[in-house]
Amino acid sequence: MSKNFPIFRNDSEAELYNPDELIDLFLECTADGFAIIDMEYRIIRINHMYTKIFGYTEEDLIGKRIDALPHLETAVEIIKQVKYGKTFTDLITQRFHKNGSILDIAVSYSPFRNLRKEIIAVIAIFRDITKYINMERELKRTRELYKLITENTTDMIKVFTKEDKIIYASPSYEKVVGIPQEEFVGRYLSEFFFPEEVETHKKTLQKLMDTGEPQLFQKKIKTIENDIIFAEFNVSPIFNEQKEIDAFVTVGRNITERIKNDEALRNLDRLSIIGQLAAGVAHEIRNPLTSLKGFSKLLKNTTNKNKQDHYLSIITDELDRIDMIVNEFMSLAKPQAIQFERENLISIIDSTVNVLHPQALLHNVQINSKFEKDDIELLCSPNQLKQVFVNFLKNAIESMPNGGNVHIEVEKIEDKRVRISFFDEGTGIESDVLRFLGTPFYTTKDKGIGLGLTVSNKIIQEHNGTMKIESDIGKGTKVIVELQHN
Repeated sequence: MSKNFPIFRNDSEAELYNPDELIDLFLECTADGFAIIDMEYRIIRINHMYTKIFGYTEEDLIGKRIDALPHLETAVEIIKQVKYGKTFTDLITQRFHKNGSILDIAVSYSPFRNLRKEIIAVIAIFRDITKYINMERELKRTRELYKLITENTTDMIKVFTKEDKIIYASPSYEKVVGIPQEEFVGRYLSEFFFPEEVETHKKTLQKLMDTGEPQLFQKKIKTIENDIIFAEFNVSPIFNEQKEIDAFVTVGRNITERIKNDEALRNLDRLSIIGQLAAGVAHEIRNPLTSLKGFSKLLKNTTNKNKQDHYLSIITDELDRIDMIVNEFMSLAKPQAIQFERENLISIIDSTVNVLHPQALLHNVQINSKFEKDDIELLCSPNQLKQVFVNFLKNAIESMPNGGNVHIEVEKIEDKRVRISFFDEGTGIESDVLRFLGTPFYTTKDKGIGLGLTVSNKIIQEHNGTMKIESDIGKGTKVIVELQHN
């Protein structure tokens, strides 16, 4: 066989390459490890990448029989078959590095033939895939871990597309709701929403799409037994490789007991308020009752038509006054189901001031309102907001034992929000006490139960609002509430 042969040829010239040099060039440039084994199982050639993968040098291996090397029993059996013309491609196996560490290797074996098609050696090609195999193992382990968590957690986990189609639901749904998880997959979220919740769900997802931040929301769920439970969900985005939102995952838990406890706290706080307002209401009603009694006697003893009309007008006005006080008092006292509706904020504040007017008079306190009479509509629970505002005003009145002024200001701010400020001229609150306000059952009052601000803050949060308290000793306290308006 000629030692030299043409590789590239054109009409004018030919470049001649030595075949051994060509093999050397190929073996040194490839990213795979190469070994050539002769027909007596001796290693007669390895390249630089082989030594890099396995740590062995040419001095360690050249001339050695592979059946004399440790941990290569399987390779010997494969080479026996290759010597008879069989080829093996991308066998995934494990080999040992010189330092004893285990490597994951993809290896291919091929017969090496001469010009007469006789097999004269075996070529082995090695690729180190340890990194990728470890990644696959870690991915598999992570998937198994996630599967273990999702299938055993009591939290309800759900994955759905941007079209609201459910693609996964955890087994906990069956435990909580009674509906098998397979009945969720492939269906649309809208099938499991109450009509009044659909719009809220759309707004929540839109806010998530705009900000990319997880959102928290509550919803009602009907169980297979037609019971209603309350659940709180955190919905987060799932991004694809282009960093675009591809789907959503929600993690929710049953908070029915918490809702019941919150309602019990509200009722307890409401009863506390009612008890404290009762004296003022009684005082306010006593005045018109005295007028009713007196003018009734005058009406009975006169036959003058003009006087009778005048007395009846006064009596009617006093009855209307009593009716208004009693109605406002009863609207606060009567427990009602939490239901959001569109209501005018100014009407809620005016109604609250009417409830507190008797108590303000008892304490020589004047309530001053400063706001435009424009309609500011809120999607809210009017009685709950009234309970919150009563708490703030009552606290303001009680902070001024010698009388004073309470101011209410309302102003529209950016992002369709409205700020309501309540500030008094009372004694103020020390900073080390201020940070504890809102903690359940923490109170600075001798007869307080410590739930007013806790319940108020909870109600405001449920209305997607915020509450902040500022105070200066000797100057007064200011409560600032921000709510979303339509």
